[in-house]
Amino acid sequence: MAIFIPIVLLIRQRVALRQFLLRSIKRRYRLSAFGLLWTIIVPLTTLGIYTFVFGVVMESRWSASDSPSTYGFSLYLFSGLIVFWVLAEVMGQAPMAVVEHTNLVKRAVFPLEILPPVVVGNAVFHALVNTGVLLAALVALGGQIPITALLLPIILLPFVILLIGLSWILAAVGVYFRDIVHMVGLFMTGALFISPVFYSTDRLGPALQAVIMLNPITFIILQVRLVVLEGQNPDWVGLGLYFMIAWVIASTGLLFFRHARANFADVL
Repeated sequence: MAIFIPIVLLIRQRVALRQFLLRSIKRRYRLSAFGLLWTIIVPLTTLGIYTFVFGVVMESRWSASDSPSTYGFSLYLFSGLIVFWVLAEVMGQAPMAVVEHTNLVKRAVFPLEILPPVVVGNAVFHALVNTGVLLAALVALGGQIPITALLLPIILLPFVILLIGLSWILAAVGVYFRDIVHMVGLFMTGALFISPVFYSTDRLGPALQAVIMLNPITFIILQVRLVVLEGQNPDWVGLGLYFMIAWVIASTGLLFFRHARANFADVL
């Protein structure tokens, strides 16, 4: 059945997918002096800056009912940015996933379908590192890691499936329409602010809450904060619905990619 195509493909091509993912990660840091250490240096520095600016200088509160906290706001902000950065990297890199590998397009036996998921895997790898920094900061700043944090992979799974579907669509469109890269940049600017990255949904009215829930990262951000920062169980019903929608998009995205692939060689 068509609905099972994504998981069958990823399992069947797992070796090639793993090899390309490792090569992609290594290539990103190959010529830098600190190499993979940048995956820790960047998020750690970012978290430190946010903690100083929003916690010390501005004494920001996450919600109106909270007391001023030096660290609370920065942890909530950083947790939201982790999810946003995954979406931003996939949306920014996926349109060029096939274009940057024109030498592979004319190889009939090469599974081009694995190139977009490699982009997603790369983004997820950095998200895992960033999550490690978040958890370490949570402990270092006087808190503790709740047991519910173990549910984080379950929360991220439907999000990853959604991103894989979107990456297939964007990669196929990117071959025929190069301007999509610039359009995605504009979209991501809106996606950042029309999501609860910098603010709590409690500060919004019902109408605005309904609007930002249309953003695909909003629900995931809220669930990540629930299990990691607040020690609560996620919205299981919402996760189930999100998973079904993500799977439909993934199945549709793969079918669209395979249909568009027929003319890749002619365009490139």
